[in-house]
Amino acid sequence: MKIHHLSERNSVLNHFLGEIRDHTIQKDRLRFRRNIERIGEILAYEMSKEFNYKNWEIATPLDTKKSAAINDKIIICSILRAGLTLHNGFLNYFDGAENGFISAYRFHPNNDNDFEIKVEYEAVSDIQGANLILVDPMLATGQSIVAVFNKLIAKGTPKEIHLAVVIAAPEGVKYLESHLPDYCHLWIASIDQKLNEKNYIVPGLGDAGDLAFGSKL
Repeated sequence: MKIHHLSERNSVLNHFLGEIRDHTIQKDRLRFRRNIERIGEILAYEMSKEFNYKNWEIATPLDTKKSAAINDKIIICSILRAGLTLHNGFLNYFDGAENGFISAYRFHPNNDNDFEIKVEYEAVSDIQGANLILVDPMLATGQSIVAVFNKLIAKGTPKEIHLAVVIAAPEGVKYLESHLPDYCHLWIASIDQKLNEKNYIVPGLGDAGDLAFGSKL
């Protein structure tokens, strides 16, 4: 798997990452959602460099100009619900993309720290031959992404697979490397220190879904 770690070099991305982590700034839900969206836009821009392009001749008011346009079918699929704001950032740049939504959550059958991943709701376009972009802000254990990947791949074979996350734990990255094909691309804004005993990312930022949309029942 090819890993793209974007915050290794300073850019405005690190400014947005700092704001979504800051426990005083992140209390502003509108600002938190917008910052996640802007991080999605940066990830989308960097990812676009890996796509295929076709020549495009444009007629301007004065003459013609040769340019290039994306020549790939793109499907953006977000893992509900935290993935929605990140999804919007990608859609701002790939505005002609098709879209998909799928649910995945931790189910604790014994009400302890042990869990399994439940994948239930699914509404996804035909991924056959497409560039599939799977977006989820937080990569903790990696089990949710692998479960969703296996669910989707059973219905078609994408041309390329791109996974986009905002914050990742090293353990999650290693899990994806051992459970996903080598041809996958993993795009990460920032890699954090570790998972704690409850499998939450440290230092992380908290629950991205709750910060964006409010607490769950």
